[in-house]
Amino acid sequence: MKNYLFLFVVLFSFQLIAKQLPPVTVGWEIWYPYQYQDNNHQLKGLDVLILNAIAEQTSANLAYIKLPWKRHLMYLKKGEVNIAMGSSRNKEREEYAYFTDPYRIEEIRLFVMKGKEIELLTLADVIDSNYIIGIERGYFYGDEFKSLSERPTFKSHFNEVTDLSQNVQMLQKGHIDGLLADPIAMNTYIEMFNLQEQFSQHALYIYKADIYFMLSKNSMSLEDVTQFNHAIAALKKSGKIQKIINSSLYLR
Repeated sequence: MKNYLFLFVVLFSFQLIAKQLPPVTVGWEIWYPYQYQDNNHQLKGLDVLILNAIAEQTSANLAYIKLPWKRHLMYLKKGEVNIAMGSSRNKEREEYAYFTDPYRIEEIRLFVMKGKEIELLTLADVIDSNYIIGIERGYFYGDEFKSLSERPTFKSHFNEVTDLSQNVQMLQKGHIDGLLADPIAMNTYIEMFNLQEQFSQHALYIYKADIYFMLSKNSMSLEDVTQFNHAIAALKKSGKIQKIINSSLYLR
């Protein structure tokens, strides 16, 4: 009888431990329309909805943590945060993170105040100009931008801030001459804060690439990546990912 009682206690204890396993942690920051809180402080956004749909497919228990992007990457590298949404892929990040299959596309363009001329035909033309361009700390703007950033004469023309909101305010005040942003995020911000007719998209091409979820190599496994990829494929096939994207544009 004691043996049966001991076995029951062990099994019951195991079930309690299993229920108390830490959830999968996901960093986020305000980035309309991809990641944001609504008026009821509920986490919403295109990336969040897609990740929640993946979690339903994989039975993952997600816990969202608000973090600035640069700190988020540091925590991901250490394994203190498990997942990053809306991630561009590069060799540096591949050293500490697994990448899922892509689930959407991102584009980066130059935005300026409407009516203001900025004469740039290529990204490298910034070097011989007097322009100061706003960027967001820790973000990837493509291989060309990264390569040019190794040159002090290029890097000195860019001012880093934490988020798009700060860049927009600096552009409005004339502290910078333009800013680099995802057109979807920029246009959503414009719609939300009634800033129509204030900004225009410059013809200069910056960067366009697939976007992924990053999983920390220190806290996630290749098996986790495989499960994510199966879920992404299923959600694409069913049309759910495209439906989420269409319903999230400009928060309409």
